Amino acid sequence: MTSYLTLSGVNKQYGAFTALDHVDLDVEKGEFVTFLGPSGSGKTTTLMIIAGFEDATDGAVEVAGQSLAGLAPQDRNIGIVFQNYALFPHKTAAENVYFPLQMRSVKRAEGLARAEEMLTLVGLEGFGHRYPKELSGGQQQRVALARALVFEPDLLLLDEPLGALDKNLREQMQIEIKRIQRKLGVTTIFVTHDQSEAMSMSDRIVVFDKGNIQQAGRPLDIYHRPQTRFVADFIGETNLFDATVTDAAARRAQSPVLGEVSYAAEGLPALADGQEVALVLRPEQMKLSRDPVPGRMNAAMTVETIVNFGDSALVIGRHGGTPIRVRLHGADVVILKEGDAATVSWTEDAVYVVTR
Repeated sequence: MTSYLTLSGVNKQYGAFTALDHVDLDVEKGEFVTFLGPSGSGKTTTLMIIAGFEDATDGAVEVAGQSLAGLAPQDRNIGIVFQNYALFPHKTAAENVYFPLQMRSVKRAEGLARAEEMLTLVGLEGFGHRYPKELSGGQQQRVALARALVFEPDLLLLDEPLGALDKNLREQMQIEIKRIQRKLGVTTIFVTHDQSEAMSMSDRIVVFDKGNIQQAGRPLDIYHRPQTRFVADFIGETNLFDATVTDAAARRAQSPVLGEVSYAAEGLPALADGQEVALVLRPEQMKLSRDPVPGRMNAAMTVETIVNFGDSALVIGRHGGTPIRVRLHGADVVILKEGDAATVSWTEDAVYVVTR
């Protein structure tokens, strides 16, 4: 991978508090990378350092091999979209989009023509004369996106831009942002705590926790092959079962809940016999039935709660004192009701292991 944006040993201290702990990251030109993590994990701090609104305590940020050290935000040629859009209420949509060109001494007629072209690109053809108060939240968000892109930035930074939108509009804008990013080929960093946004929009996801990058990879790799217990627990719904490695060479472990099982461990350091680990089983990789299923690994479960979503259902139960979550197709759940005794089953290749 050819690095376009490079973060090398980026550290951020606020007194005794470490917000970022020597973060290293390479982003390829034209890539759509999402910073994902809980509040306070360091994702927005990293974005603000790239943008120039925060100074790193240590480390370096480079774009196309050029250091950004000492450059003010307005001198970095970076487009930014915030959650609150930050549009000028006294300017029309076209004038808002023209503003960064005006700051670059582009003549008004040329700049407004380019602004109208960008508004058309984001699906707002004919809306250039409207003021922000005359636009919906989704339309204002598109204006902010057009303004961030009109001057052809080296990077596009998006700081939770969909957080203020309702569910349907948010999903629509996910598709639109990805379409526009693909069309323009601009290198994009998207910050969110929403896993569905990260999974649906990203070329790669960077998972942050406590100022550290826990894992970086393609969305399905992050989901199916987590490298730490935090990533396995944070991304999607997960069953985690404590276990001890009994035969590292044969990839077998003993779990109080699952018994002796085989596991996969792609991308992990070599494990040792006797090492404590956690076994990962995604709810959709498990099945429920009345009786044990031949050829599969089985465990008894008492059904406690059934949450119906229409196309699917989440069944929450217990094996002894351990909670187990199983996701079924909506039609499959009719065989069970709350309080029933059931059997949960899985195949050995569905079990993944992470270190504790």
